[in-house]
Amino acid sequence: MAYDADVIVIGAGLAGLAATAELAEAGRTVILLDQEPEQSIGGQAHWSFGGLFLVDSPEQRRLRIKDSHDLALQDWYGTAGFDRDEDRWPRRWAEAYVDFAAGEKRSWLRAQGLRLFPVVGWAERGGYDANGHGNSVPRFHITWGTGPGVVAPFERRVREGVAKGLVQLRFRHRVTGLGRSAGAVDTVTGEILRESGAERGTASSREVTGAFELRAQAVIVTSGGIGGNHDLVRAQWPERLGTPPEKMLSGVPAHVDGLMLGIAEKAGAHHINRDRMWHYTEGIENWNPIWDKHGIRILPGPSSLWLDARGKRLPVPLFPGFDTLGTLEHIMRSGHGYTWFVLDRKIIGKEFALSGSEQNPDLTGKSVRDVIGRARADVPGPVQAFMDKGVDFVVEKDLGALVRGMNALTGDSLIDEDALRREITARDREIANPFTKDLQVTAINGARSYLGDKLIRTAKPHRILDPAAGPLIAVRLNILTRKSLGGLETDLSSRVLTEDGSPLPGVYAAGEAAGFGGGGVHGYRSLEGTFLGGCIFSGRTAGRAAAKALG
Repeated sequence: MAYDADVIVIGAGLAGLAATAELAEAGRTVILLDQEPEQSIGGQAHWSFGGLFLVDSPEQRRLRIKDSHDLALQDWYGTAGFDRDEDRWPRRWAEAYVDFAAGEKRSWLRAQGLRLFPVVGWAERGGYDANGHGNSVPRFHITWGTGPGVVAPFERRVREGVAKGLVQLRFRHRVTGLGRSAGAVDTVTGEILRESGAERGTASSREVTGAFELRAQAVIVTSGGIGGNHDLVRAQWPERLGTPPEKMLSGVPAHVDGLMLGIAEKAGAHHINRDRMWHYTEGIENWNPIWDKHGIRILPGPSSLWLDARGKRLPVPLFPGFDTLGTLEHIMRSGHGYTWFVLDRKIIGKEFALSGSEQNPDLTGKSVRDVIGRARADVPGPVQAFMDKGVDFVVEKDLGALVRGMNALTGDSLIDEDALRREITARDREIANPFTKDLQVTAINGARSYLGDKLIRTAKPHRILDPAAGPLIAVRLNILTRKSLGGLETDLSSRVLTEDGSPLPGVYAAGEAAGFGGGGVHGYRSLEGTFLGGCIFSGRTAGRAAAKALG
């Protein structure tokens, strides 16, 4: 039986595009399959803020950030917390990825046309000791053009492969099985779904109109994670993070369902670290949703007061932007699945960014004028829209009205006005003093010592209850599903491994399906800006390795 192509790639997200691009440029023929319509090419990367983890970049050096390979690797190890036998390959992938991020990553992407916003963000700041979780320095580089700007070079290269007759794009092809006909896995079977004009991210038809069977010398699985499948998220939710919340928002569309991981397992793949996951704690319901339960993540500066459902401040160092999973664990052990930011107009105008390409039209549209306009605005337009229309926002002139609005929103009446006033007043006394014992105030002052934060990300310290800074704002924060950190175990050539550690013949994996490399390159936690880069690096590795291995 003849082969239909040299390689079949399953999943047309960023990792799949990167793998396909490398294969085509090596002269290999590829069939790229995806269950969604062509308008969804690029997958979740399209919707992203476009953040990339880079080490000792020119952008960092211009802002006087002193970074190094050794410091980044120290931060990665302290964040990942590798402690399992099955972390053997994830640890090696981590070393390889930091090498990439500190080496050719920027120049290689730049050669393909990708450009970066000049101000480097400081995500996941940690707040523990030097060997603990978090980025010691700012490393979050925003792509000029956000998520679409990241996808564009790889989509262009794939379409060049199509024009040369090397790549076939087959959308609406849902894989249901992997099989063998001559020892190696070389057969992909599935269902053909009805053509759909559904807009990107919206639900597409699941009506089956036919079946397919394709054969190739190698198969690369780049099907993504499980974030859109809340049943699977709950099934894999680890005990260490408490009880999963009754209400979760989705940071990804429903078709991010994780079903391909089970199909690969049936074929012999080893799925590891499935209990490691990355969900955000600052989710708000999208007032203009694209998919079901569509949530948007707030990317906060350090000044908002973060309160639990009863109005008590979260413990040190669980400040906005410091430790995502530490905060998630604390919330899920509190007995309530939501928290609050309490702030004012001055803070929200300077410190609230919203994750997602569609929430940042200035950066996505590559408009210098709009970026300048955003910096000058009292409150950026997308943020103001949530203040006006978002169901999670309460905006009032005085604290009493704010508390009444908060209690009305949840129906729990858990916030006591006098107790909250004491909490805010105590914080305001500390902010007005050049000396402080409040570590969040120390963190705010530390953030403003970095020029990038002082310019665009951290409000000038002031009293929240100062009427001149108002109105007051409370934002209910929900748990937002996003990434699975575990995945199919792979070696440094992206070959999928079986339970005994031997390669599964003919099968490779990349992106979130491979835990972004090795089956869990992030360990327990992420340094942020590493998901897109992980798709690119592991996809590139898989494509190059498969191309080299073919006869």
